Amino acid sequence: MAAVQGPVPLGTASRNGIASEEPKVVVAENGKTVDDVQDKEVSTEGLCSISAYDRWTPLSVSGQLPRPRYKHGAVVVQGKMYVFGGNHNGRYLGDIQVLDFESLSWSKLEAKSQSGPSESAEAVPFAACAGHSLDIPGNLQKVSVSSRGGQSVTLVGDTLVVFGGEGHGRSLLNDLHILDLETMTWDEFATTGTPPPPRSEHAAACFADRYLLIFGGGSHSTCFSDLHVLDTQTMEWSRPEQQGVTPETRAGHSGVTIGEYWFISGGGNSRKGVSDTLVLNMSTYEWSVVTGLEARAPPTSEGSSLVMHTINGEKFLVSFGGYSGRYSNQVYALKASLKSSVPFQQINEAGTNGIAPISEAANSSRKVIFEIEELQDKPGNKADTSKTAAQVVKGERNQIEDKLNQEQLQSLRLRQELANVERRNTELTEELHLVRDQLSAEQERASKLEDEVSEIQERLQKMDALELEFKLLRGEIDSGSNTAAASTNQPPRGGFWRWNG
Repeated sequence: MAAVQGPVPLGTASRNGIASEEPKVVVAENGKTVDDVQDKEVSTEGLCSISAYDRWTPLSVSGQLPRPRYKHGAVVVQGKMYVFGGNHNGRYLGDIQVLDFESLSWSKLEAKSQSGPSESAEAVPFAACAGHSLDIPGNLQKVSVSSRGGQSVTLVGDTLVVFGGEGHGRSLLNDLHILDLETMTWDEFATTGTPPPPRSEHAAACFADRYLLIFGGGSHSTCFSDLHVLDTQTMEWSRPEQQGVTPETRAGHSGVTIGEYWFISGGGNSRKGVSDTLVLNMSTYEWSVVTGLEARAPPTSEGSSLVMHTINGEKFLVSFGGYSGRYSNQVYALKASLKSSVPFQQINEAGTNGIAPISEAANSSRKVIFEIEELQDKPGNKADTSKTAAQVVKGERNQIEDKLNQEQLQSLRLRQELANVERRNTELTEELHLVRDQLSAEQERASKLEDEVSEIQERLQKMDALELEFKLLRGEIDSGSNTAAASTNQPPRGGFWRWNG
């Protein structure tokens, strides 16, 4: 597992007690240190000028606009939105852009390393990435586990919970990893119940410092609109019954929580981008529509970020970037309207199994209504009969949904196994083609060698014939030489000897 990257220390002490000098990292915005930027006087008219609760409003911002992007991370720290990384036209970005909510001005965050007081500072680049997650466990952290993207990272108490995502070879995951922020150690926990099917690009939220909610996301073939809840005390998954409007399937959406409300914006599916902004009451599991937008508007984009900022007691949702046919760098804001139906104190009351505290809180808000209905319908026990039938139907429907989830999970597993087999088959086929090519090359080389051997043998035969012919010629020459020598030993007939012989 990868280690969490935290703030860079300015200096450390050696074992002998003498402080060792290390490069100092100075963070600056547009050439000014962060402290200098925070001390300036700014105006608060930008977000406060938004009065409507039912529509997104584009914000007029100043400063150098960031490059358009999607699948970036965004988080609010001390009245500023920090945007890190993202993807633009297939290229990963490694910059950190800062939007001051009070002045609505953009600036770029840079880090410089200085080895010594007399040496000049050098720029320190940030690692480019996309599909990552940002959260605020006291400090700004970047979290990644076993090389994945599209996962969710949620702060639950003193832990960061990482769920799902897409790993190597585009394999979808539904595993659970938990980082203890006190010991900074990772653990992978086993759970009970039926976990969500493997997915990426989903949204996750924490409720009552105990319950992890997973909504939507997608696989390689479909998008989801299901809701799953993990009790982090019992580590049991459950799928609660949802009420209100039925959410559309979506992936690549973003979410932010305000109290017991979970706002969902952006995303899309295989058919279209989703144009409505939803809110889920996490105590009753009731969905409602906050506002709708025109198709392909930036807040409906895939991979946009969503954060919350409070000014003068008012809650504002802020959306940045995304992709809806083109990359965006626009900022939109929505004034959040909250109407609490269940006292928040009821959520933390006793309850140990599954999601009992949440369901008890929801039931408590309807207790009086149920009692009135029972009093009105008591003659004939019609209410009891209808309630019993409704409970039976709900129970059967829940069983059917659980079986369907199990079948979908098994189907996804079989698809993954089939994909692995097909990938292995492709690899073996490529290896076979490679071996065949090598064998063909070797056969061609052997054929050339055979031709060369035949040519050499022909040359050798010709050399043998030439050698034999050479021997015959030499024999004839030697024989002629002997004959000539013999004739020179006999006296000549005629001449002087002829007259004196």
